[in-house]
Amino acid sequence: MSKRIFEVSFAAVVAALVSVAVPVASAQTQSTAMFAKEAATKSWTPPRTPEGVPDIQGVFTNSSVAPLERPKDLGAKEFFTPEEAAAYAKKALATTAPTGPGTYADVHYDMSQFGLEKSQSKVAATVRTSLITGPDGRVPALLPEAQQRQAARAALNKGHEFDGPENRGLSERCIIWGNEGPPMLPVGYNSNLEIVQGEGYVAIMQEMIHDVRIIPTDGRPHLPSDVKQLMGDSRGHWEGNTLVVDTTNFTNRTAFRGSGENLHVVERFTRTDPDTVLYQFTVDDPTTWAHSWSAEVPMTKIDGPIFEYACHEGNYGMRNNLTGARAEEKQKAEQTAAK
Repeated sequence: MSKRIFEVSFAAVVAALVSVAVPVASAQTQSTAMFAKEAATKSWTPPRTPEGVPDIQGVFTNSSVAPLERPKDLGAKEFFTPEEAAAYAKKALATTAPTGPGTYADVHYDMSQFGLEKSQSKVAATVRTSLITGPDGRVPALLPEAQQRQAARAALNKGHEFDGPENRGLSERCIIWGNEGPPMLPVGYNSNLEIVQGEGYVAIMQEMIHDVRIIPTDGRPHLPSDVKQLMGDSRGHWEGNTLVVDTTNFTNRTAFRGSGENLHVVERFTRTDPDTVLYQFTVDDPTTWAHSWSAEVPMTKIDGPIFEYACHEGNYGMRNNLTGARAEEKQKAEQTAAK
């Protein structure tokens, strides 16, 4: 966990790149005293690695004020005006002090004391009204087959939720978090990652849960189709200045937004200026959605390093849940024996 520079920068791609900067007034609230619109970014050529491919390395954040799905009240409105974007960001980044028992800060903790409020971090966001692109701006509805798959999974675990660690979710067990991807999405805090390149490889390390994805770029084929992995099997290649990563071979336990093992993800990483990598992805699963859908998230450069996310060190929740279940079982057994 880390405390980042109190600064917010917005990068947006419409027909050209527009940047706005909003300095933070304090750890609790954010000031929008300054809102500057810059000229469209000029043509920029990224530096090259010794291998001769575009250099997209660095420590970045994909933290965003834009939601994954567009709020329904915005309809087909895909972009804000710069003024609307500034007002939306100000509202999204505003924080309020704990007000009493039952509030989030009361039952969890005050994130600001650890420097983890989004308003305390550098945030990359777009003038888009949602990360998902296109007129719908929302994840397509699940097909009946996918709904049945989810219902069967829930029914199988019903009544056994607290039998043991294996019955708990993957993220609760510190195995994998949904934000890690692919596709990679912003998370509540620690939305930071590091990209490192070597000959024939690109590695992406996420701060949240601290996994590293190794992506070969040497032209090798995918693993055999019967070899499944939680994060799939990624293969990359370069198209001009863009790294294109194709990922298949997911397990049915990955279940991204209800997907199955036929999930197919295509990601695109393009460095648009010294401080920005535009991350775009398209997901498809013919057994889950009627059509593919896409999103984009500008990632902005931040000061490193990436800090270790020691997930299990403070994972008292799972232990307490299982301990409570055992205590409840013991109490019921004693009550039954006493009858």
